[in-house]
Amino acid sequence: MGSELSGAALAGLEAAVPGGVRTRAADRLGLAHDASHYLLHPAAVVAPADAEQVAALLRHSRRTDTPLTFRSGGTSLSGQAVTDRLLVDARRHFRDLAVLDEGRRVRVQPGVVLRQVNNRLAPYGRRLGPDPASESACTVGGVVANNSSGMTCGTEFNTYRTLESLLLVLPSGTVLDTGAPDADDRLRATEPQLHAGLLRLRDRVRGNPDSVRRIRAQYAMKNTMGYGVNAFLDHDAPAELLTRLVVGSEGTLAFVAAATFHTVPAHRHAATGLLVFDTLGAAMAAMPALVAAGPAAIELLDAAALRVAQADPKADAALRALAVREHAALLVEWQESDPDTLAERVAAARPVLAGLPLTAPARLSGEAAARAALWHIRKGLYAAVAGARPSGTTALLEDIAVPVEALADTCAALAELFAGHRYEQSVIFGHAKDGNLHFLLNERFSGGVAPARYAEFTEEMVDLVLGHGGTLKAEHGTGRVMAPYVRRQFGDELYAVMREVKTLCDPDGVLNPGVLLSDDPEIHLRHLKTVPTVEPEVDRCVECGYCEPVCPSRDLTTTPRQRIVLRREIAAARAAGDEALVRELTAAYGYDAVDTCAVDGMCATACPVLINTGDLVKRLRTEGTGRVAQTGWRGAANRWGAATRAMATGLNLAGALPPALPEAGTRAARAVLGAGRVPQWRRDLPRGGAVRRPRPVDDPDAVFVPSCLGTLFAPVDGGSGVAAALLTLAERAGVRLLVPDGVATMCCGTPWSSKGLTAGYQAVRDRVPAALRAASRDGTLPVVTDAASCTEGFVKLLADVGELRVVDAVGYAATELLPRLTVRRRLGSLALHPTCSSTRLGLDEALLTVARAVADEVVVPDGWQCCGFAGDRGLLRPELTASATRVEADAVARRSFDGYASVNRTCEIGMARATGQPYRHLLELLADATA
Repeated sequence: MGSELSGAALAGLEAAVPGGVRTRAADRLGLAHDASHYLLHPAAVVAPADAEQVAALLRHSRRTDTPLTFRSGGTSLSGQAVTDRLLVDARRHFRDLAVLDEGRRVRVQPGVVLRQVNNRLAPYGRRLGPDPASESACTVGGVVANNSSGMTCGTEFNTYRTLESLLLVLPSGTVLDTGAPDADDRLRATEPQLHAGLLRLRDRVRGNPDSVRRIRAQYAMKNTMGYGVNAFLDHDAPAELLTRLVVGSEGTLAFVAAATFHTVPAHRHAATGLLVFDTLGAAMAAMPALVAAGPAAIELLDAAALRVAQADPKADAALRALAVREHAALLVEWQESDPDTLAERVAAARPVLAGLPLTAPARLSGEAAARAALWHIRKGLYAAVAGARPSGTTALLEDIAVPVEALADTCAALAELFAGHRYEQSVIFGHAKDGNLHFLLNERFSGGVAPARYAEFTEEMVDLVLGHGGTLKAEHGTGRVMAPYVRRQFGDELYAVMREVKTLCDPDGVLNPGVLLSDDPEIHLRHLKTVPTVEPEVDRCVECGYCEPVCPSRDLTTTPRQRIVLRREIAAARAAGDEALVRELTAAYGYDAVDTCAVDGMCATACPVLINTGDLVKRLRTEGTGRVAQTGWRGAANRWGAATRAMATGLNLAGALPPALPEAGTRAARAVLGAGRVPQWRRDLPRGGAVRRPRPVDDPDAVFVPSCLGTLFAPVDGGSGVAAALLTLAERAGVRLLVPDGVATMCCGTPWSSKGLTAGYQAVRDRVPAALRAASRDGTLPVVTDAASCTEGFVKLLADVGELRVVDAVGYAATELLPRLTVRRRLGSLALHPTCSSTRLGLDEALLTVARAVADEVVVPDGWQCCGFAGDRGLLRPELTASATRVEADAVARRSFDGYASVNRTCEIGMARATGQPYRHLLELLADATA
């Protein structure tokens, strides 16, 4: 545990960052974990709201000699974002983004996720230069702090090369915009010693031929070891020198409050293929010819990585069928801005490919889905490999680079090191075009201590890489893992220059001590992460953080990663006999992790090892549900028609009263019985809906099961409701839909499964599948339902019931109805909110197809994510929906639209509540457009 702060220290922090200091064990331990193999528990978590608060915090740290560490996305791999003192959360508030000069430049705060930046730039045909595999989760703060590069940017378009300027907060509290015309004058006036010292170091480096030679050699490769002393050769003015030195400094020199980048073209056309060779040596021997053919990317996968890739759901038949022995593969891609130029490049490359000793003929694809599948496999490789590790072990991802001509020998020597130190499940992959290799080890750090073989392996690996003229860190930052080796890589003189850079910027040493530079030769062997075996749903989690940007509760309570690591912390505390900590964490876990989880499964869409943390939460809800509740909900399942009518009647009665009465009444009931048991009625809730009734037809084309959400909630004022809209659309298209007998009692089971109500869910399983089998003529007719969450629920409910096929109404409309309809009235613009269920069901294209038939302009607003309404979760925990929709609602408010649509009634309610706009089901709008 981090050492506790005194009352005076906490008061000082609170004065610097009012309302932004958290000391609960759940907050501190939940944020202690990042993607690295190090673990320290912070004494406090501080979330400043702006640069001025950061300046006050830094002044406080210098005054009280309290070290601090900045953290944003938590995807770093080298231990640069862990601490036992103050952990500064830079993601919570620093999220502003401004596109400049028609996308040629962009100004971004450090908490913005890289993928979000590229999504904003996409309409301009631009993107950021750095393209790390973690782009779905890493933030701009980490991109700058680690000098991120990636798969296609090489050294030409990395952070260092594409950065224009920074808004810095120095340890003194000085705030400096290095892009301002007077930036250098201001630096001289406010930080004269720093200004003069940078000039002195510049001249010292340039005047030393050996330093110049070493820098030229080191930075011909990707290189994130130590400070970027290449800045002293590339730039002249101190403000510009400081800008470049901060890049890759891992939070040890200054805080980056904003960064302005030059963007690069986003090539819209590409040809991608996986070249498989019989051996790793054969793949490496092919590198010179491939590099000469000019692909944007050449990615290496060794035999072990290929075996993991075969298990990926997106692997194609050819990859799955490969009998992997000693094979290796190179993922190659050519990119261009226009198809003709791409065709020329591919044609020129074909003779090269034909001359390679491939296991199977080369196949290049320009098809988007095939290309996306290959890159999905490659980008998720680290976490997928690590997720397959033995339970209780920690995954370590190392990152080196050597001159390309030394790549084959380095790979062979690494394989020998793995064997010699008994690392039997290790894999090699990486950016072969740049001589950049990643390799993964699984190690068991009992008690947080490194075994002798790990220390010995590290020493031999360092000798190997430096012996080939390479760098010990190419992309992932020096961190703690390579801090003891910076002097060995750069030599005494350049190491002394780096030491002086640190002293000039941070004379009191309060910024991230022990990271990047360290005189402790064993710092990399301390504070190693142990991973206790907890539960099968989540044991394979590698704490990569890819799940966090898609989690609707991330700004309210916890993320999927935090839900998992807190379970690990509880297990560790219990093993250590710290029952007080167990009680504290367990008490907080109920609300933070269980009650405010939307169980939307979006985490599984982002997780490389497909963990759905909602499965864990549902099991915990089951364990926390008493016999009375289980029995009551089972009774409701057996009389679902009556139960839904009763709930609809309750809404009608509440709606007929003066609004203050039901609002006050439900508040009082929640206070007595618990917020998790009594929904909060609000005046923006619709009244009850209509009872579902059978609709027999002769010779039907499909079975239609309207969602019970239509009974619970009436459509928006003036709307027909989705069930009526779908029946109208089918009639216009000449399609016959059968609504089966007993429909009023049917349900997909989601209300029970999401709450962990196993008895009620079993009651639904016992009754509904048989009824749908009969209605669908033993599966000869598709079953259509009109709420995306219900579609997903029916898919799960009927998974074991023969050949029953469930189709969402929007997908059915896109393929079966729309081609037979005539659109007569189109909206000018439409704000579209896809749902978590529609996303998981793969309905995005169908949604867009229908939406584009309805409106000339279709906009999925910036910040779109699951709304968090999650059935009745938005009624029980309305703060979850308010938090989850805040960013999207702000984007919707920036302009007006002619229509607002989603594909689930509760999501429509949640978005209407967040935006004040009348969200309707997309098919209602299609019915209007075809009237």
